[in-house]
Amino acid sequence: MTDTDDGVVEYQSNTTRGNSTFLLGNDTTNDTGTGELIYITSTLNTSTEALVVPIVFGLIFIVGVIGNGTTIFTVLKNKSMRNVPNVYIVSLACGDLLLILISVPCMATLYTFIGWPYGAVMCKVTHFLRTMSLGVSVFTLTALGGDRYTAIVNPMSKHMGNPIARTIITSVSIWVASIALAIVDGISARISYHQHRDSPEVFYTCQEYPVDWGDWYPKFHTIFRFIIYFALPVYIIALFYVMIARILVHSSYHMPVEGGLKSSQGNKQVEARKKVAIVVLLLVVIFIICWLPRHIFSMWWHFDPNDYNEFWHIFKVTGFCLCFINSCVNPITLYFLSKQFRKYFNRYLFCLCNRKKRLRAEVTSTSMYNFNSTVRRTSTTMTMLPNSQSL
Repeated sequence: MTDTDDGVVEYQSNTTRGNSTFLLGNDTTNDTGTGELIYITSTLNTSTEALVVPIVFGLIFIVGVIGNGTTIFTVLKNKSMRNVPNVYIVSLACGDLLLILISVPCMATLYTFIGWPYGAVMCKVTHFLRTMSLGVSVFTLTALGGDRYTAIVNPMSKHMGNPIARTIITSVSIWVASIALAIVDGISARISYHQHRDSPEVFYTCQEYPVDWGDWYPKFHTIFRFIIYFALPVYIIALFYVMIARILVHSSYHMPVEGGLKSSQGNKQVEARKKVAIVVLLLVVIFIICWLPRHIFSMWWHFDPNDYNEFWHIFKVTGFCLCFINSCVNPITLYFLSKQFRKYFNRYLFCLCNRKKRLRAEVTSTSMYNFNSTVRRTSTTMTMLPNSQSL
């Protein structure tokens, strides 16, 4: 279990709430605030979420590993998929996959066991990975928003130098920044202990906010996470898309295209850029839906903690699950919105393409490659579209 707004512990206490069992959010001390020692009556949680959360996390693990793994494999294996947007997509998938493989199995039992049975190292690693993955996700989505703005407003600038190399450098920088920001959470996370009622046995919890860091730190950390990992990136992305929308509305007949093409090829470039922009926007919307409840509960918990009733408990558990669901839902979005990803997902996961169809596709692909090689010698603008505009 972790502290503050992640875990739920079943306590038996003789406080003003009466001699009854009640659900309490994670605490950072061993008393109720009235000087009475909190004793633990059980090592297992028997509430509904103790069963539901592991099932949800089991589905997150299966879908996330298969989906993100297939996304990474698809882009790395197929040269036609190695374009600027997909480099960011792979970076996003790598962060999600790392979180799912290491943290999800531990966090799945957070509402099942009354305590943290995985030790101090996993306590620190789990908090570190969750913050790092969050940083990779939100900063990459911001970079994708900027990339789509550039692709629509000034497409030729994307082809100055090596756009793929530039995108890889940006992705690496995002990972470095995310790791640096997550180190503090890894350092602060530590094990604390509580005592069982009528027994000398001690049970351990994974505490996110150390007591000796002061009461100010949880509030500061909550505001910092909300601004850096949610409000500011969403605001920047919104600005990008407002400017994109203005161009699409007011300049639909004068949309800049690569090489100044105004033929059907130029129209295809414009449509491809619009489609990728829509896909990225939906990924951002999904991120907001998955993370906003979490931030709302954290702000309420640290700044206006009124009675912790059933509504807030359900809201907390829902937000807790949603922020991990975000790590597995992106491949599903790509499957339904991108024909290219859907084609390869069907090929690698569902075997919908038989051997004969694959051979025919390979022959067609070879013919198109020879055609593109010929065209490339006469016009480089014809070969820019696959590498910069489509998913």
